[in-house]
Amino acid sequence: MASGLYSSSKPSLSSSSSSFSWLFLLLTLLPLSLACFAFLLQWPGGINDWFTDNYPFPGMSPISKKSSDSGCVSLLGQSHATSFPYLKDLNLDHKIDLKPKICITTSTSAGLEQTLPWIFYHKVIGVSTFYLFVEGTAASPNVSRVLETIPGVNVIYRTRELEEEQAKSRIWNETWLHKFFYKPCNYELFVKQNLNMEMAITMARDDGIDWILHLDTDELVHPSGASEYSLRSLFREVPADVDAVIFVNYESSVERDDIKEPFTEVSMFKKNYEHVPRDVYFENFKEATHGNKNYFLTYGNGKSAARIQDHLRPNGAHRWYNYKKIPNFIYLDEAAVLHYTYSRFSDLTSRHDRCGCKPTREDVKRCFMLEFDRSAFIIASTSTSAEMLQWYREHVVWTDEKLKLKLLKEGILTRIYAPMVIIQELREAGLFTSVVTSAHMSFSNNSSITRESSSSQATVRKVLEFDDTDDIVGESKVDSAVPPQSPPSV
Repeated sequence: MASGLYSSSKPSLSSSSSSFSWLFLLLTLLPLSLACFAFLLQWPGGINDWFTDNYPFPGMSPISKKSSDSGCVSLLGQSHATSFPYLKDLNLDHKIDLKPKICITTSTSAGLEQTLPWIFYHKVIGVSTFYLFVEGTAASPNVSRVLETIPGVNVIYRTRELEEEQAKSRIWNETWLHKFFYKPCNYELFVKQNLNMEMAITMARDDGIDWILHLDTDELVHPSGASEYSLRSLFREVPADVDAVIFVNYESSVERDDIKEPFTEVSMFKKNYEHVPRDVYFENFKEATHGNKNYFLTYGNGKSAARIQDHLRPNGAHRWYNYKKIPNFIYLDEAAVLHYTYSRFSDLTSRHDRCGCKPTREDVKRCFMLEFDRSAFIIASTSTSAEMLQWYREHVVWTDEKLKLKLLKEGILTRIYAPMVIIQELREAGLFTSVVTSAHMSFSNNSSITRESSSSQATVRKVLEFDDTDDIVGESKVDSAVPPQSPPSV
């Protein structure tokens, strides 16, 4: 009887033990599974990055990696071990269909050491197309053949044909520009910039560009205030009824006299007075001028970007306007153009080679618009190297640590690191070296490549043709151009 009772209860005990084991196993595996899932969610970039190693910068798309890469430098000279994730396997090709499409136009004679960092920095923050009107060093074969190989870069040379076509431009009928005509140096450049900007508008329209910005190669856009560090993000947030936006300029405030690469060695900037409270600006004006006459060394009225639309025209090198309407424009609250002016001692010493004016107070007015440029030209033309260095230290270099700290606390000076970090990472990744090497190898392998083709000449003719029916608005109905101006003084 007892035996029967024992045998009948055994299956029940065995079943209970089995159920307990499964419950114990379930309770053990559940927290482990949740922990693994949480680990995947916390992996940089989300679950997708568990399977891929792409960190696209906003506005860019990645290039697929080859399995044989294995730590080697890629075709663009980018190391996959770089510590700056946004540069991993970036595709800087301008053909990617991302909106809005942004272009920059410039008139430059700069060499590759300045132009390449300038181009690729702006590519990283979302610029797809560049219209480079080149002269001097920038037009030399060793420089221009490199620029022509960069996707999205259009190189326009100052040929006789270009000058003949630009001589027919409506720009010459603009009364607000008359005071700049037929004068040397900076005045001549100012007129050329307007003619080139006019040409760039038509090229941008043909290329389907949404926004156009005129910038010098010693200026970098700082898209602060956008949801991402991206010009595309910044322009996407601009209301649809706005025709143009104005970037105030911040001016470089160098702290050494031996700077060689301003984009990666300068982090301190003087804020534009538009971004400084009025009382703070006037209370600190004298100290902020740093022994000079004006608040800024050079211009202080910023740069603007405009939507590509009918009847758009340049209004000086710093603004855009419209032949048919008064454009609606806004000032950006945080974004700025960083102007690296006189950031190298050589920027001063090379002044005397730029113009044929005599180094006198009266004659320099024919060549230079701004007071500091005039003084710099005279110093560079009449002083010894030691005297020039002393003058540069007194008027440009900030060495007083207490004064710097005070003006930083007041908000007159500010530190900005993003551009220098991006450009330094591009350089360390080997991008600039790779672009130059690739261009020269390509040129050596195909000696039949010519700088100018019949198609490019046709483009020049096309973009400078104007519709006779597009009459110019009377001068009384439009604002005059805004040339570089000094900030308000006390």
